[in-house]
Amino acid sequence: MMNKSNLKNKAKPAVLRLIAVASGLALAAPAFAAGATLEGWALMPANTFSEGPTTGQFANGAGGNALPLLNKQSVQGFSAVLNGPVAGSYLFMPDNGFGTKGNSADALLRMYAVTPDFKTAIGGSGTVKAANYNSGAVMSGFNAGSYINLADPDKKIGFAIQADYTNYYNNAANPLVDASIRSGRLLTGADFDIESVRKDKNGNLWFGDEFGPFLVKADASGKVLRGEVGLPGVMSPQNPYLNGGTANLNGSNGFEGMAINRAGDKLFTLLEGTVAGDDASRKTLRINEFSIDAEAYTGQQWKYKLDVAGTNIGDMTALNDHEFLIIERNGVTATSASGTPFKKIFRIDINKLDAEGYVAKSEAVDLMNIADPDDLNGDGKATFTFPFVTIESVLVLDENTLLVANDNNYPGVGGRDLGSDNTEFLKIRLTSAVPEPSTYALLLAGLGAIGFFVAGRRKQDR
Repeated sequence: MMNKSNLKNKAKPAVLRLIAVASGLALAAPAFAAGATLEGWALMPANTFSEGPTTGQFANGAGGNALPLLNKQSVQGFSAVLNGPVAGSYLFMPDNGFGTKGNSADALLRMYAVTPDFKTAIGGSGTVKAANYNSGAVMSGFNAGSYINLADPDKKIGFAIQADYTNYYNNAANPLVDASIRSGRLLTGADFDIESVRKDKNGNLWFGDEFGPFLVKADASGKVLRGEVGLPGVMSPQNPYLNGGTANLNGSNGFEGMAINRAGDKLFTLLEGTVAGDDASRKTLRINEFSIDAEAYTGQQWKYKLDVAGTNIGDMTALNDHEFLIIERNGVTATSASGTPFKKIFRIDINKLDAEGYVAKSEAVDLMNIADPDDLNGDGKATFTFPFVTIESVLVLDENTLLVANDNNYPGVGGRDLGSDNTEFLKIRLTSAVPEPSTYALLLAGLGAIGFFVAGRRKQDR
């Protein structure tokens, strides 16, 4: 693309006005359409570990991978992604560790910086490296500098966390809580099940949790800045404030998806499950708007309806202030005894409602039917499928390209084979209806629109 200085020198005012108009149109409605091609592919082996305290003491091994992991943490499975500090680097957030509140007290809540070397039609190794969290420089392993820990050193969280106990789960029969967790008041997978994250206009991080469901605010280093924020009128069985009451949201059905607007001052939280009293027959999910400035929900709410074949959502990201991408899936994989894997990305518009009051929705990508003419994953097929149980990360790279990754639920098995699932990173090129430029001015306008969109997306998710 022509750089800014060249554009300034060569373009005339009339051309600049065309660019501005085209840019505005692109921001209003990126032209995604059904149909996709695998442009890049990379794989992180299931057995990828980082320094840290022993984990997995309350979970079971699988796929030939025994637990616990002595003096180390599993880097996976990834449940959310942001842009990294430099182009080509990304910040991935694992969830609570091993899937439940009762088995993840020794799994640290972190974000890791990674740099995939995508295999493409013209080269690339298809491997994934650790990166420095602040600079993006490639590192030899996931050691200090490649991640941040979520921590509550100032005791902002309103309930007891694992760092408050001598023994895990406050049970004298269990091992001692690791000294690093206690001294740093590090958060673990028994405290929160984080499934989504966004960076706001002030550079702070907001994590979406499933146990409350809660929002957790932290600074850029992962330090908690305030008490957790509950969703008014909604509680899961794991909510520490339930106090014998009745939950109205099933467990692990909290904020699986969460988006932020371009200005960085509004979050849009998407529940994974139906709240009691909502229409379960239509698989109704709630989207709620949250004000960063007020640090409170605004009262704006929308209804989202799962596809007839869908059972869960995996992620939500913004295209603009009213359009979003949402991953849907079912639990069927390539190794399931029955059923058909359903893994799709949909586009929604909260400004448009159907006759029943649900947000307008259209298919963007079928993740089980991606063209792979260059056989980037080496399976001998020209069609790529992504049949993992959970697919929980999607990032808009530009108006035609998405980054998608699966949550491998380490050491979970059965996505592609009976071994522990790897994490695969996809760069997907989407079909889009871009008008063919007929003049030099229109060509400049189109290029300007694309550049403006890319810059806006990177600014949003950093």
